[in-house]
Amino acid sequence: MSSAPASSPALDVLLSRASTDHLSAPAPDKEQIARILSAGLRAPDHGKIRPWRYIVIKGKHRAEFAEQVVKAMVALDPDVPQKKIEKRRQRFSEMPMIVALVMALEPDGKIPVLEQELSVGAATMNVLNALHAEGFGGFWVSSDFADQPCFREALGLTGTQSLAGFLFVGTPDKPVHGAKRPDIADYMAVWKGEPVSFGADK
Repeated sequence: MSSAPASSPALDVLLSRASTDHLSAPAPDKEQIARILSAGLRAPDHGKIRPWRYIVIKGKHRAEFAEQVVKAMVALDPDVPQKKIEKRRQRFSEMPMIVALVMALEPDGKIPVLEQELSVGAATMNVLNALHAEGFGGFWVSSDFADQPCFREALGLTGTQSLAGFLFVGTPDKPVHGAKRPDIADYMAVWKGEPVSFGADK
């Protein structure tokens, strides 16, 4: 009989998380989303830059936000296909909640920008895990329009602030299993004084 300790419930939650954009109401309420986003503030943060900011879009404001997305898309590419416009308009107006991921970086500070960006990424992963732990689902999407001046103005972004994308948030329509994860044995190695190799690289 194996004497290996059983996996902790918290680790089981992390290992069961998967992204989904098949989301319906309800989204987290005011208190829930504040608690969930607080998990992001526990991310590693060299120099205490605190480069994370979160803009929550919900309820009737989703449709207005979707129009700002479309406006920015057209500003970026006046010839953007109408089919793409309608798809984005629908997604941003119908998702139960959207969280815009703002990066408040200090490019001239003593902490390398890469480390600050990694902190934002780590914070976002904390938020995704917290959503899952609270029974919600999340999906992280990037954008090609977020740097457009009209969009930055609509969100109130100033100076070097920029977006790391958006989280779509809600309740999964069905149990989320996600794609089968690869075997960790291909992605880890134990260094014993000599160069290592990884099965994933072979």
